[in-house]
Amino acid sequence: MDARVLSVASSHIGRVRASNQDSGYAGTHLFLVADGMGGHAGGDVASSLATQAVTAVADERFESVEIAQQRLVESVKNSAAELIEAVREHPDLSGMGTTVSALLRHNHQVVIAHIGDSRIYRLRNGVLEQITTDHTFVQKLVETGRITPEEALVHPRRNVLMRVLGDVEGSVEVDTAVLDTEPGDRWMLCSDGLCGYVSENAIASVLKSEPDASKAASKLINLALERGAPDNVTVVIAGVNETNMSATAKPMLVGAASQPLIFDTITQRLPKIASRIFYPGAVLEEEEHFETADYLDTLIAEDKRRAAKRRMRWTIYLTSALALLGLGGIYGYVWTQSQFFVGSDQDSVVIYRGVNADLGSIPLNTVVRDTNIPLSSLSQFVRTSVDLTIPVLSLKQALLVVERIEYVSQSK
Repeated sequence: MDARVLSVASSHIGRVRASNQDSGYAGTHLFLVADGMGGHAGGDVASSLATQAVTAVADERFESVEIAQQRLVESVKNSAAELIEAVREHPDLSGMGTTVSALLRHNHQVVIAHIGDSRIYRLRNGVLEQITTDHTFVQKLVETGRITPEEALVHPRRNVLMRVLGDVEGSVEVDTAVLDTEPGDRWMLCSDGLCGYVSENAIASVLKSEPDASKAASKLINLALERGAPDNVTVVIAGVNETNMSATAKPMLVGAASQPLIFDTITQRLPKIASRIFYPGAVLEEEEHFETADYLDTLIAEDKRRAAKRRMRWTIYLTSALALLGLGGIYGYVWTQSQFFVGSDQDSVVIYRGVNADLGSIPLNTVVRDTNIPLSSLSQFVRTSVDLTIPVLSLKQALLVVERIEYVSQSK
């Protein structure tokens, strides 16, 4: 494999976000992805600072893999201290944080340092394997047997992080490992803007079929864009040949870290305001945020309190809806027909136009498309969600929901 296409770093803002809060780096020995969080509070600043701190070891040469591992982990922890210092000097940045997934080659071994939900994969002999473990709320639910990995893909709290670098209390806990690597291996680091929306089978297919790292990264990002790309997308690929380096033609810095570091968060809000003016139909997913280890117990208690409030709210909503329908007549009916939801009929998943309600004997919804996805093929969690209906703003969004449900059903 030509050294010029052996490794690469690439990043894209996506189709919805107003700014790129991801950062990526590809050099001779060091490869890195950082996914900033904190919205206007400085996710781009967080990922940039972390990237600067970790890439401080990019040009170092180590006597042993143990020393390399020690220095890489130290650099990640040092970046946490820099983030805390930045918040102290710029209080407007309070709440910012970032993931970091870094890979450092040392001869025929690699050192891994990881915190957050960005991922490191290895393709070996045509088999793609996820090397890192996500530090997320849904991963904890998977590990405790509460939900399946397929259900985690559509869980409403899949963006809750349990471990990050940033303005958080407590010591920094970084996952680290030393692994052997061999010629022909291909390592891929990515933010969740890729792995959260593109299946592992699709990722593996690109990595196996496209030997040029630059073209492979572009194809992976395009797959995310085809699926709506609601988040920033960053991909770093490191190939392995008979040498001790996975060098790019020259070190590559992409995303937020490639731009001048600006701490003025007021100016960073302007692109978001502009995006709402020029792209009013764009819908942001809930941004990633950090929670403490007792989040599950707290969540259960909150859900019990909210259950009664939800029942009361729905009673009020339905009463108000009936009153508005009685007074609004035709206007109300026209409005309902601009809504969509994903639900079920007797045996399959169906896309409906309208709302999940009737006005006396008049149904306020009609079938737009029967997807022919059997309800029997769904897990109990997903089937319950479909039975309760999933409201969306447009037919396009309904088709995206159905695509994810179909993927989950096929993975069952």
